[in-house]
Amino acid sequence: MSAEITTNRKAFRDYHILERLEAGIELKGTEVKSIRAGLVSLQGAFAKIHNGEIHLHDAAIQPYERASHEQHEIKRPRRLLLHRAEIDRLTGAVEREGLTIPALRMYWKKGHVKVEVGLGKGKHAGDKRQDLKTRVEKREAERAVSAFNRSRG
Repeated sequence: MSAEITTNRKAFRDYHILERLEAGIELKGTEVKSIRAGLVSLQGAFAKIHNGEIHLHDAAIQPYERASHEQHEIKRPRRLLLHRAEIDRLTGAVEREGLTIPALRMYWKKGHVKVEVGLGKGKHAGDKRQDLKTRVEKREAERAVSAFNRSRG
C-alpha cells in the first residue's frame, strides 16, 4: 500500500506517457521532514542523465523550518536510485528516440520515498485539444447515463 505525497498533473497533460518506472530517491534528513509535512511540488520536475546516473531536477522541496543548523537547497538535483539495466534502457530511449523523463508522482512505500518517472513523448497542441474533447464527451455520456438511471429509478 502506498501513500500518495504529490502528483505532477501537468506531465499527463503535456506528454504521452509510454512507460512508467519506480525509483528511489537520495534525500537529506531535512528533505524527508519537509516531505512528511507536505512541502513538496513536482510541477515541472524531470529526470536528466548525467555521467551514467539519473538526477531529478526542478523538484521543489521547501526548507524544513525547525532544522537546527543544516538546511537543503529547494531545487537541488537529487539522484534517483535505479538498476543499471533500467538506466541503460532510459538512456537509449532518450538519446535515440528523443523522449523525455518527466516525474509523475511521489509516494511512500514501506517507509521510503519513491518517485514514479515516466518515459514521455511531448504532445502537440492538437493532441491536447483531442484529449480535452474526449474527456468532455466521456463526462457528458456519464451524466446522460446517470440521468437515465435516476429517471428509471
